[in-house]
Amino acid sequence: MSGKRRKRVSGPRDVRLSETTNRAATPSSDALPRRFSDFETLGEALDYAARGERGLNFHDARGTLARAYPYAELRSDALDQAARLIAAGVNPGDRIALVAETGPEFASLFFGVVYAGGWPVPLPLPTSFGGRDSYIEQLRVQLASCDPTMLFYPGELAAMAGEAARIAGVEGIEWESFALREVPAVTLPTATADDIAYLQYSSGSTRFPHGVIISHRALLNNLAAHSHGMKLIDGDRCISWLPWYHDMGLVGCLLSPVANQVSADYLKTEDFARRPLAWLDLISRNPGTTLSYSPTFGYDICARRMSSQTKASERFDLSRWRVAGNGADMIRPDVMQKFVDAFADAGFAASAFLPSYGLAEATLAVSIMPPGEGIVVELVEETQLSGMSVDGGRPQRFRAIVNCGRPVRDMAVEIREEDGTPLPDKAIGKVWCKGPSLMAGYFRDDAATDACMTDGWLDTGDMGYLSDGYVYIVGRAKDMIIINGRNHWPQDIEWAVEQLPGFKAGDIAAFAITTPGGEETPAVLVQCRTSDDAERSRLRDDIRERVRSVTGMHCVVELVPPRTLPRTSSGKLSRAKARNLYLAGEIKPYDIAA
Repeated sequence: MSGKRRKRVSGPRDVRLSETTNRAATPSSDALPRRFSDFETLGEALDYAARGERGLNFHDARGTLARAYPYAELRSDALDQAARLIAAGVNPGDRIALVAETGPEFASLFFGVVYAGGWPVPLPLPTSFGGRDSYIEQLRVQLASCDPTMLFYPGELAAMAGEAARIAGVEGIEWESFALREVPAVTLPTATADDIAYLQYSSGSTRFPHGVIISHRALLNNLAAHSHGMKLIDGDRCISWLPWYHDMGLVGCLLSPVANQVSADYLKTEDFARRPLAWLDLISRNPGTTLSYSPTFGYDICARRMSSQTKASERFDLSRWRVAGNGADMIRPDVMQKFVDAFADAGFAASAFLPSYGLAEATLAVSIMPPGEGIVVELVEETQLSGMSVDGGRPQRFRAIVNCGRPVRDMAVEIREEDGTPLPDKAIGKVWCKGPSLMAGYFRDDAATDACMTDGWLDTGDMGYLSDGYVYIVGRAKDMIIINGRNHWPQDIEWAVEQLPGFKAGDIAAFAITTPGGEETPAVLVQCRTSDDAERSRLRDDIRERVRSVTGMHCVVELVPPRTLPRTSSGKLSRAKARNLYLAGEIKPYDIAA
């Protein structure tokens, strides 16, 4: 439904979200002329997609179709939701928080908020670690940051999400009950390209969240870049298990299919975690040409689950997998090779791999590998990556750096020195980007916005280099720790340890290291003042458990003498230097019996 003013005229009625069961999945192709995200707003994109037969398809834990949801039904439900929201007092610009469970309820509410002129704010589901209190606190902090008028959640999360809403002073609503409200006659507001489409929290810090503000113009520009960069063709179909509260899941696997009129099939993230190979089963059974993205760890867990005694071809047919996207964390070529080795006989082609680089602050994509070029690596000497000087007699060690493709359409990428001076090809520095899809800023945080945006350029916080127009990412200039596709801020880990008796700010440094087996894991250095071995052993165990309860990760804990951790000239803890000194053996931990 397009035009200068949308109208929704209907009499009162009592309805649930439209439900259609026992229906075939929506088709991969239809007669609607294809438009690749050339719309002014996200609402107009759904208006157009609803004229065709494609849509979203939700599958159960075993990959069986549970609900086909054509875009026409999504639009109808979203307009009903918009009317209910306006009747409930929602005004343009209001933030509406939504627990991002993969399903038609979230999708209809997200687009309903868009039609109503509000800003949908996807928030995470509870994880398997941390427990009830940890999830309530995570929601409370993010609610305090985005200052919404309402929080919607599924009924099964009422005890936790409802409590977080109560603590935050936000109206909490079960979306099942909201769908039973009458649909009044309302006039929907007019949206423009420069209005805000949604507010996105990355999967980063839970204690220090930054809400990324994305306009309709920025979103549609980046979605058009997706279709251009991946060279979408008729018959393409998206298959995903990625969570909708993460930018790759939300933008790449929900909003992009709508704006580019692609049918999509979904497994819930928790179902993938329990049965990873159900993802490949779904791809195998799908008759369409397939697009599917995953962080490195998704490919890794599937390769590990394949029995060495079983041939992949006996269960899977991956020959139609045209684009096997890879992003959201550092791409490991050894893992990609293991996946190829495990599934080549099922028809998977290594050339299907499509590395990419992006971040929520750029809406999503910054660079995409041209389809068909696969994984390309360059070997870089470790001292170039770390900036450390080493003894000349030390053997050279090289790391394989994955090519993350060319900048997407309308996006410029530069590599710069710390002082902002552009660097030439092959020189490692900070990655900056500029284009129409950059965020409008961080919500109510001008200082953080100014710290990363200058003259229309975004400092991504990552380190990399350019080579013949391709982007190579070598690491993160910021202190973010990324394990299994999840971003962890060291401040969160350090804060967790600080809550234990006897520790204070500045006593703890957290960073990522690579184990001898090639896995990334967090390491936590803690200044310890006790000289009793038994007490040190107890403290180490307490710290491990505390970090695990907050992050879900097992970590390396090292107790070190007081005044060991290095500081900057301004007195701040230097995590990067602490890591370098630790890896170089210059920080000597206490020797504690296991």
